[in-house]
Amino acid sequence: MSIQAYILIQTEVGKAASVTKSVNAISGVTIAESVTGPYDVIMRAEAASMEELGKSVLAKVQVVPGITRTLTCPVAVL
Repeated sequence: MSIQAYILIQTEVGKAASVTKSVNAISGVTIAESVTGPYDVIMRAEAASMEELGKSVLAKVQVVPGITRTLTCPVAVL
Protein backbone atom coordinates (compact mmCIF):
# COMPACT_ATOMS: atom_id res chain seq x y z
CA MET A 1 0.00 0.00 0.00
CA SER A 2 1.28 3.46 -0.81
CA ILE A 3 0.75 6.78 0.93
CA GLN A 4 -0.47 9.73 -1.11
CA ALA A 5 -0.54 13.39 -0.17
CA TYR A 6 -1.36 16.79 -1.58
CA ILE A 7 1.24 19.45 -0.86
CA LEU A 8 0.10 23.08 -1.00
CA ILE A 9 2.96 25.44 -1.78
CA GLN A 10 3.39 29.18 -1.36
CA THR A 11 6.16 30.77 -3.42
CA GLU A 12 7.99 34.03 -3.71
CA VAL A 13 6.33 36.50 -6.09
CA GLY A 14 6.86 35.45 -9.70
CA LYS A 15 8.31 32.01 -8.83
CA ALA A 16 5.25 29.75 -9.25
CA ALA A 17 6.17 28.58 -12.77
CA SER A 18 9.77 27.71 -11.91
CA VAL A 19 8.72 25.98 -8.67
CA THR A 20 6.10 23.95 -10.55
CA LYS A 21 8.71 22.84 -13.08
CA SER A 22 11.20 21.94 -10.35
CA VAL A 23 8.81 19.91 -8.19
CA ASN A 24 7.43 18.05 -11.21
CA ALA A 25 10.96 16.70 -11.75
CA ILE A 26 11.15 15.16 -8.25
CA SER A 27 10.71 11.39 -8.09
CA GLY A 28 7.46 10.52 -6.30
CA VAL A 29 5.62 13.64 -7.48
CA THR A 30 2.68 12.54 -9.64
CA ILE A 31 1.52 16.04 -10.64
CA ALA A 32 2.22 19.67 -9.82
CA GLU A 33 0.27 22.63 -11.15
CA SER A 34 0.33 26.40 -10.71
CA VAL A 35 -2.92 27.73 -9.25
CA THR A 36 -4.39 31.00 -8.02
CA GLY A 37 -5.54 31.73 -4.49
CA PRO A 38 -3.77 31.48 -1.14
CA TYR A 39 -1.36 28.86 -2.56
CA ASP A 40 0.66 29.17 -5.75
CA VAL A 41 1.33 25.51 -6.54
CA ILE A 42 -0.53 22.33 -5.66
CA MET A 43 1.19 18.99 -6.08
CA ARG A 44 0.35 15.36 -5.42
CA ALA A 45 2.95 12.83 -4.38
CA GLU A 46 3.12 9.20 -3.34
CA ALA A 47 5.55 6.96 -1.53
CA ALA A 48 5.63 3.56 0.17
CA SER A 49 5.17 5.05 3.67
CA MET A 50 4.85 8.39 5.49
CA GLU A 51 8.50 8.13 6.47
CA GLU A 52 9.52 7.57 2.85
CA LEU A 53 7.29 10.44 1.73
CA GLY A 54 9.10 12.75 4.13
CA LYS A 55 12.59 11.55 3.26
CA SER A 56 12.35 11.05 -0.48
CA VAL A 57 9.83 13.66 -1.57
CA LEU A 58 9.14 16.38 0.99
CA ALA A 59 12.78 16.91 1.92
CA LYS A 60 13.52 17.60 -1.76
CA VAL A 61 10.48 19.84 -2.21
CA GLN A 62 11.36 22.04 0.76
CA VAL A 63 14.76 22.99 -0.67
CA VAL A 64 13.45 24.08 -4.08
CA PRO A 65 14.40 27.74 -4.60
CA GLY A 66 11.44 30.11 -4.41
CA ILE A 67 9.31 28.12 -1.96
CA THR A 68 8.36 30.04 1.16
CA ARG A 69 5.91 27.63 2.83
CA THR A 70 4.36 24.20 2.39
CA LEU A 71 1.36 22.40 3.85
CA THR A 72 1.17 18.62 3.53
CA CYS A 73 -2.28 17.00 3.40
CA PRO A 74 -2.13 13.19 3.47
CA VAL A 75 -4.94 11.47 1.56
CA ALA A 76 -7.33 9.62 3.86
CA VAL A 77 -8.15 6.12 2.66
CA LEU A 78 -11.71 5.22 3.65
